[in-house]
Amino acid sequence: MIRVTVWNEFRHEREKEDVKAIYPQGIHQAIADFLGKEEDMVIRTATLDEPEHGLTEEVLDNTDVLLWWGHMAHNEVKDEIVDRVKARVEAGMGLLVLHSGHGSKIFCSLCGTNAKKLSWREDQGLERLFVVNPAHPIAKGLPQYFEIPQTEMYGEYFNIPQPDELIFISWFEGGEVMRSCFTLNRGLGKVVYFRPGHETHPIYYQEEVQQVIKNAIRWLKADDLSEITYRSNIPLPR
Repeated sequence: MIRVTVWNEFRHEREKEDVKAIYPQGIHQAIADFLGKEEDMVIRTATLDEPEHGLTEEVLDNTDVLLWWGHMAHNEVKDEIVDRVKARVEAGMGLLVLHSGHGSKIFCSLCGTNAKKLSWREDQGLERLFVVNPAHPIAKGLPQYFEIPQTEMYGEYFNIPQPDELIFISWFEGGEVMRSCFTLNRGLGKVVYFRPGHETHPIYYQEEVQQVIKNAIRWLKADDLSEITYRSNIPLPR
């Protein structure tokens, strides 16, 4: 079983009626609901205003893949929790960063760049996501491209390090493009960024988006790392 924790700052849904109308129980719960139907996954949720942001050492020690959605409260995430999550990623936990999570402390820290910086426009336009790495497991079961009817535009230049693998490139009606799904290896763990998911649109109810998230979780799940050891300064025998 893959132990999944879906983290969400859970602010927009409580403070903005248009967002609450789409995600009445929060984005985290909408994601948890469709993931909970998968026979190989066990789902829990965590939110910003819980003690330790819901990400205690016990929770993280029992998480194989962490999903992260944040937007308006990145700076409220405590640095010690960021360090705790980063250490778990480097020890083998998978991290799936969604949409505006690109500006989160944890994603910027793992990127080593100010990944907040990108082109942006909130215009309700069409997004077309092209699969540029069809052999990758994250693209499994998807057509050559799929469309999101209405979304917020994120475009290049996106201030990220060179991705290890690029899965999707997005095109928008304004002519912009973006590296909208890619992977990074960090220590023993893996990171995936997936762009779609603006809070004022029902994007997480879309079948193709759900498929990407499920595929990414399965790819992010690390193999058994229990046998990995770090040697002391004693030299090997000759």
